[in-house]
Amino acid sequence: MNLYSIAVIPGDGIGIEVVPAAIQVLDTVAEIHGGIRFDWTHFPWGCEYYLQHGTMMPQDGIDTLKSFHQIFLGAVGMPGLVPDHVSLSGLLLKIRRELEQTINVRPAKLLHGMKSPLAAPQDFDILVVRENSEGEYAEVGGRVHRNGEEMAIQSAVFTRKASERAMRYAFTQAAKRRGHVTSATKSNGIAYSMPFWDDVFREVSQLYPDIQAASNHIDALAAFFVMKPHVLDVVVASNLFGDILTDLGGAIMGSIGIAPAANLNVERTYPSMFEPVHGSAPDIAGKGIANPLGQIWTSKLMLDFLGHEDLGEIVLGAMEDTLDDNVKTADLGGTANLKEVTERVIEHVKLRAEKGVSITNRL
Repeated sequence: MNLYSIAVIPGDGIGIEVVPAAIQVLDTVAEIHGGIRFDWTHFPWGCEYYLQHGTMMPQDGIDTLKSFHQIFLGAVGMPGLVPDHVSLSGLLLKIRRELEQTINVRPAKLLHGMKSPLAAPQDFDILVVRENSEGEYAEVGGRVHRNGEEMAIQSAVFTRKASERAMRYAFTQAAKRRGHVTSATKSNGIAYSMPFWDDVFREVSQLYPDIQAASNHIDALAAFFVMKPHVLDVVVASNLFGDILTDLGGAIMGSIGIAPAANLNVERTYPSMFEPVHGSAPDIAGKGIANPLGQIWTSKLMLDFLGHEDLGEIVLGAMEDTLDDNVKTADLGGTANLKEVTERVIEHVKLRAEKGVSITNRL
C-alpha cells in the first residue's frame, strides 16, 4: 500500500471550507482503491497567522514542508488587512520558489454540465504549461527617486534552462494528449526575451518530430481562447502570459471558481503543491456556500502526479456527473451549498468505482 504524507495549508477565507471537502473526496477514493492512503498534516499558515505572528509562515516552514510527499493548498489572501504582495510573497510564491516548483499546470476544459459564456464553445480541452520560476515575475529591479520623480524598473529574466524545461514538459504532455503544442510569444514587440523564447522553442520542438508545434503572439492567442479554443491542445507560456491565459481559460469554462492548478517540482526532489485558481473570497467565507469543485479538481491533479491517473479520472467524472445532476452552488447558477455538492461528488465517486466507469465512458 502507498501511504502519502500530505501537508495541508487551508489558508484563508473559503480555503478553510473547500479543503476539507476535497479531503473527504480523496479519502473516499483511497477507501475504494485500497492500495493508497493519505496522511494529512494541517498547518494554520496564512493571513490569520500573519496577523498574530507578523509572518505568513514560520521561519522553518520550508524545511518542514520538505519532509512531505505533496502540499495541498486552499486559498491565500485577506484584502484590507494584509496587502496582497505580502500574503503572496510570504507563502505561495515563497513555497513555489524555494521548493523549485518550476512548472505550473492549469487545464481549461468544457465540463459536462457546465455552460460556457461562449456562444459555440465546442468541446475544448486545453492544458496550459506555465514557466513558474522566472520570466516577468523575476525579483529583479527596484525603485529610485522617491521625491516626486519616482521611477520603477522591473526586469524579466529568461534562462535557457527554465524555458527549455517548461517546453519539454509541454511536449511530453502533448504526446499523451492530441499531439500539438502552441507557444505563447510576443516577439514582434518585446525585443530580446521573446525572440530568445522563440529560438528555444524551435530547438526543443525539433526533439519531438511527432508533435505538431506552432507559435502565436499572445494577443492573437488570447483571441483564439475565445473564438476557437477547441483547436488548442497544450499551450506553453512564460510566467506572466501563462497566468493571464489561464484566468481566461477559467472564464471560458464558465467560472474561474472551478479551475485547478498544480505547481510541479518535475525532478521530484521536493514536494509539489496543488491549489485551486480561485481566491479566498472573503465575502462568502464561513457561509457554507463556497464552490468546492476547484479544490476537488485540484485533488485530481495531485492524483495524476502521484501516478494514479485512473483515480483522477474517477474524480473528474464524478464532478461532471454532479454538474449534470444540476447540483451546483450559486456561482454556477444553482441552489446547492458546499456540503450538498461535496456529498453528491462522493456519491458519484462510489458509483463510478463500483461500475468501473471512466471519464470517457459516462454513466
